Amino acid sequence: MEHMKLISAAIVLMSMASDALAQSHLLTLQMSCYGARELVATQGGIVLSTGVTTYERNVAAVTQCVRGENLDPAWVPTADTPQCPIGYRCVQRTRPSGG
Repeated sequence: MEHMKLISAAIVLMSMASDALAQSHLLTLQMSCYGARELVATQGGIVLSTGVTTYERNVAAVTQCVRGENLDPAWVPTADTPQCPIGYRCVQRTRPSGG
């Protein structure tokens, strides 16, 4: 029975931690498109929330990506624009198929 209490407590703590993590990022829906773009440009790379439980890292240049990644244009919803061109996301390079 004690084991079940520990598991329940761990689940509650993980849930609280994930809620806190989601809340710690700036929400693009509370920014103007211009403001969000400027934030990415000045920070170089930043994690932004795009909804209550969604977030992603946006970057201004490929120098913010790790080796083996390319830039992919990123659009996010903002307070004044449904699809704001905020900058880029870093994505894994795909290898050519065939051979």
